[in-house]
Amino acid sequence: MTADASPETGGPVAAIEATGLRRSFGDAVAVDGVDLSVPEGVLYGLIGPDGAGKSTLLRMLATVLRPDSGEASVFGASVVHDPDRVTSQIGYMSQQFCLYPDLTVAENIEFFARLRGVPRAERRTRAASLLAALGLADVTTRRAGRLSGGMKQKLMLATTLMHEPRLLLLDEPTTGVDPVSRREFWQILARVRSEGRTVLVATPYMDEAERCTHVAFMDAGTITRRGTPGEIKASLPGRVLEVGAPDPRAVLALIAGVDGVRQAHLLGDHVRVLWSGGAPTDLADHLAAAGVTAEVEEIPPDMEAAFSYLAQDAG
Repeated sequence: MTADASPETGGPVAAIEATGLRRSFGDAVAVDGVDLSVPEGVLYGLIGPDGAGKSTLLRMLATVLRPDSGEASVFGASVVHDPDRVTSQIGYMSQQFCLYPDLTVAENIEFFARLRGVPRAERRTRAASLLAALGLADVTTRRAGRLSGGMKQKLMLATTLMHEPRLLLLDEPTTGVDPVSRREFWQILARVRSEGRTVLVATPYMDEAERCTHVAFMDAGTITRRGTPGEIKASLPGRVLEVGAPDPRAVLALIAGVDGVRQAHLLGDHVRVLWSGGAPTDLADHLAAAGVTAEVEEIPPDMEAAFSYLAQDAG
């Protein structure tokens, strides 16, 4: 797939270029001056707490919402001044299941293919290819409302892909989906990207953020950090320790305020610590002095640790 050329530089046009995007709902500012550049051919993750503005940002890029101010372009077409050129190049998938529950899988795909102007001669072959790739070939006659959560999301993705968009905008597509279906869904996104398409996906799951080529952390309507997952993890101001003890809540209370503990929280039956002190054994010694025997292990930083730190730092 060949990218359009920028008239200013002669180089490729980015999939998304946004500058100063702002959108309010009454007195509530949902997106506050966001700048975002998404190169073509990447799988870009948008992460952040609930209410950060991720959905509003995606809806503006999809031309569903008009920005109060600022500008954004998709492959050089303005979302404000040329929305028809934008919508012809994107596939937008909202959080909510928005297909027709009383129509079958095949009927939903046919309906949305017609809606997006897919030529009749190409509908059957495209539908067959997508249904096979998404594992839906055996349920084409089943009503969409009777599908499992994972199958519903795959069907929405199939209808989104029928017109072969260059850019996918996906708003938390796997929320509430079982782990196996989530993994399969992301394998599909990896294949979509390998075909040269661009994906911008909002996700609340940090294991999914690890699968992205680029990520941006959004909080209170602004993007506060961006980079590759490796760059984001490398930005942590310290090492990540995992503390195991019979009573992790007691450990959490004991280490609050200890020098070197930048952050601590429960994660399962362990305490996860962002540590900027000396050797990890110093923390174990502190707990031993308080009468608590604990195993302290340094672990590689992950997106879960990065997200926790960024969320606290933003707050």
